[in-house]
Amino acid sequence: MPITMTENELTLAVIQTLKEGRRKAFQELMEELQPYDMAWQYKEIPEKHRYKFLAYMTIEELTDLMGELDQDDQLDVLDRLGAKRSTKVLDLMENDELASFLTDLEPEKMKELLGDMKREESQMVQDIMNYPPETAGRLMNNRFVWIKKHYTIGEAVDKLKEFAELAEYLNYLYVIDEERKLVGVVSYRDLLLAEADEKIEDVMYGRVVKVEVTEDQEEAAKLISRYDFVSLPVVKEDNTLAGVITVDDIIDVVIQEANEDIERLSASGKDIDFSTKPLVAAYRRLPWLIILLFVGLVSGGIISGFEGTLDAVVALAFFMPMIAGMTGNTGTQSLAVVVRGLVQEDLTFKQTARLILREFWVGILIGITCGILITFVAFFWQGDLQLGLVVGSSLLLTLIIGTLAGTIIPLILYKLNVDPAIASGPLITTINDILSLLIYFGIATTFLINLS
Repeated sequence: MPITMTENELTLAVIQTLKEGRRKAFQELMEELQPYDMAWQYKEIPEKHRYKFLAYMTIEELTDLMGELDQDDQLDVLDRLGAKRSTKVLDLMENDELASFLTDLEPEKMKELLGDMKREESQMVQDIMNYPPETAGRLMNNRFVWIKKHYTIGEAVDKLKEFAELAEYLNYLYVIDEERKLVGVVSYRDLLLAEADEKIEDVMYGRVVKVEVTEDQEEAAKLISRYDFVSLPVVKEDNTLAGVITVDDIIDVVIQEANEDIERLSASGKDIDFSTKPLVAAYRRLPWLIILLFVGLVSGGIISGFEGTLDAVVALAFFMPMIAGMTGNTGTQSLAVVVRGLVQEDLTFKQTARLILREFWVGILIGITCGILITFVAFFWQGDLQLGLVVGSSLLLTLIIGTLAGTIIPLILYKLNVDPAIASGPLITTINDILSLLIYFGIATTFLINLS
């Protein structure tokens, strides 16, 4: 029964079926929904209907639902389901998702849930949890379909049918030898086109793109992006096949890494979202801001040191915010370009030199354009061409320096194996403020006699 209702209409329909106890009608509604939509409906309905909502769902639907909820809601669902049904759900969940869910639980609760599961499933989840966070081993699913190289095409297809639920999201089968070492990969397309009696080793690809269990999850994301894969095999140091990472897991990684970079770029602190309490959010932001506060006092010291220049030409004060702001803006733009580029590829020395040279020319072009514009603005506003030349030349130099600072600082950190996103926007902005004021007042002081 295709559903053409809006989300609100669907929510009302779900509530009505629950009120009236119409399990079959409820099931018909659920059959048309994606897991995300099920979770949305579950969180939208009133609290009093949630027990029946869960009671009417199949174990498979509950498993899908769990994968779309945050940890608090997942715990709430397990409590409502009771021990017997919750254990069945945990046994069916993807091992990587379950490992992620269990990691942040209290040790006693984690031990209790793992103890209730089937021994084999529990052990597979614990194997994943033994790998460090944010590595390929922690991200992989170690429940997957594999085939041996001596299989025929017919035998491979039969195995694929037998374990179809494990191959739901995959386009490839990974080939192993007798020692479980990864030796090849074969696509479903190859299986369809080959003859049933052909050997797998005759149609497989021997050059397999793979990632080791201890590699950073970002490396897995780069490989999937680079080769347009939908899955990637994960191997141990001895090339033993350990698991598979799928593209849906990589999307989560990309979002997570992007959020972390944004937090660092803005120096806003980690783990702050719409639900974070004001006191907690302020506490997490304050360390960076306090550091930058004291660094920013240097700017005040510079202005104080050039008090005589300001007294002689008061009009210089009009352009201070613009000079400092523009320098910080161009530095932050370059920083964003570099950080984004480093996520996508590993820079060689030649690429690094080309990037710095390009940004240098970008700074010159931007500086010349903005410098000429502000020269005319200052001249027509204040009626002083020499003042315009001081402001324009200062802006030219500061924009070049700001662009280079936003480029070079993250590159230096990258070469030192430090996350370049740590070179946050506010830090570079503050540094550029100091440099821009030094240049601005230095040039103004040099030409003070002519200006006065």
